[in-house]
Amino acid sequence: MEKTSIFSFAKINKLAIPAIIAGIAEPLLSITDTAIVGNLRTNPTEALAAVGIAGSFITAIVWILAQSRSAISAIIAQYLGANRIKEILNLPSQIIFINLLISGLIYIFTIFFIVEIFELYNAQGLVLENSVAYYKIRALGLPLTLFVFSIFGVFRGMQNTFWPMIISIVGAGLNVVLDFVLVFGIEGFIPEMQIEGAAWASVISQAVMAILALILLLRKTPFGIKLSFPFHPEIKRLLSLSFNLIIRTIALNIALFLANAYATSYGTNYIAAQTIAFQIWLFFAFFIDGYSSVGNIMSGKLLGERDHNNIWNLSKILGKYTIVISLILGSICFLFYTSIGELFSKDYEVLVLFSGIFWIVILMQPVNAIAFVFDGIFKGMAEAVILRNTLLFATFIGFVPTLLIGDYFNLKLYAIWMAFTVWMILRGGILIVVFRKKFYDNYGKANAR
Repeated sequence: MEKTSIFSFAKINKLAIPAIIAGIAEPLLSITDTAIVGNLRTNPTEALAAVGIAGSFITAIVWILAQSRSAISAIIAQYLGANRIKEILNLPSQIIFINLLISGLIYIFTIFFIVEIFELYNAQGLVLENSVAYYKIRALGLPLTLFVFSIFGVFRGMQNTFWPMIISIVGAGLNVVLDFVLVFGIEGFIPEMQIEGAAWASVISQAVMAILALILLLRKTPFGIKLSFPFHPEIKRLLSLSFNLIIRTIALNIALFLANAYATSYGTNYIAAQTIAFQIWLFFAFFIDGYSSVGNIMSGKLLGERDHNNIWNLSKILGKYTIVISLILGSICFLFYTSIGELFSKDYEVLVLFSGIFWIVILMQPVNAIAFVFDGIFKGMAEAVILRNTLLFATFIGFVPTLLIGDYFNLKLYAIWMAFTVWMILRGGILIVVFRKKFYDNYGKANAR
C-alpha cells in the first residue's frame, strides 16, 4: 500500500474542512436553541438558563457514550493502513448495537430521576421546570445521536470526512428552520411551543441525520448493520479503548458539571451568562476539532503503516494550523465583542456578566488548539490510558482546586474560567511531554539534524 503523504496542505484540508463543518454542526444545534430561547417574549432568562443546564447534561451523556466513535475510528484506520479491512466487516454493527442499547437504558433511567439530577445543578422554580420539560423531549434523540456518531467513526476510519459533513449540514440547517417554526409557531397553522419546540426541533433533525447516515453507510462503505455473532475478537480492544475514554470523559464532565452548578448557585443571570460563554467555547472547540480529527484519522493509518516518523511530522503541521485558526477566531470575537453577546440575550445584567469573562474564553483558544490536536493524535493511536490519566490529573489537580480557591475569594464566573484555563494548560502540556518523549527522541531528532 502506498505510504500516506501528510505534507500536502490540500490533503490535510481535504479532510479537515469537511470535519470542521461536521464538527461545528453539533454545537450549532445547541447555539441555535440558546439564541432563540434567549429571545422569547416571556421569561427569556429562565428559558436560557434551563437550556444551558439541560443542554449541558445531554452533552455530558453524549460525550461519554460517543467515545466509541474515536475507538472504532482508530481501529478501522489501523486496519486500513495495514490493508486488512475485510477482517473487521462485522465490527461496526456490533458496536452500533451496543451503543443503542446503552443509550436507551440511560434515557429510561434518567427520566425517572431527572428532577433530582437538575436539582444537583442548583436549578429551582421555573428554571427547574423548563429544564425538565426540555430534557424529556430532547433526550429522545440520544439513541439517534449515538447511532450517527458511530457511523461517523466508521467514515473517519475510512479517511472520509465528506459524508459526515453532508449529514451534519442537513441536520443543522433543518434544526435552524424547525427552531423558528416550532418555538415561535406559525399563526393559524402551528402553535407556539416555546422551549419544548426547541427540543422537538433537535429530535427531528437528529432523526433525519440518522436516516441519512444509515443510507450512506450501506452505499458508501463495505460495512453493514446486520448484527452477527459471535462478537469480533477486536470488540474486546474496542470496548477497552471506549471504557478508558469514557472514564476520561466522565472526568471532563465533572469539570463541566461543577462549572454549571457553581454558576447556577450564583443566580439566574450568572448561569445565563455562563451558558452563552460556554456555547461559544464549545463552538470554538468543535471548529478546531476538525484538525484534531485529521490527527485522529491520519495517526491511526500511519500507525497501521508503521510510519512513526510522519506521526511526529503530523503533530507539528497540525499544531501550526490550529494555532493560526484559533488566533483568527479570537480576533473576530474581539472585533465583535459586544454584539456577539447580544445575539443570545437582551438582558443588560446577563450581557454585563458575559462581557466580563468573554475575553478569557478568547485568550485561551491557542492553548485549546494544541490540547485538541494532541487529543486527536493520541486517540488515533488508541492511547486511551494516557488520555484517561491526563484528564483525571487536569480535572482533580487543576480544575477543581482552582475553582474552589476562586469561589472562596468570591470571583464567581472569573473563578470558573480561570479553572477552565488551568485545566486546558494541563491537558495540552501533559500530552506534549508524553508525545515528545515517545516520538521526538526516536524520530524527531533525526528530522531536526
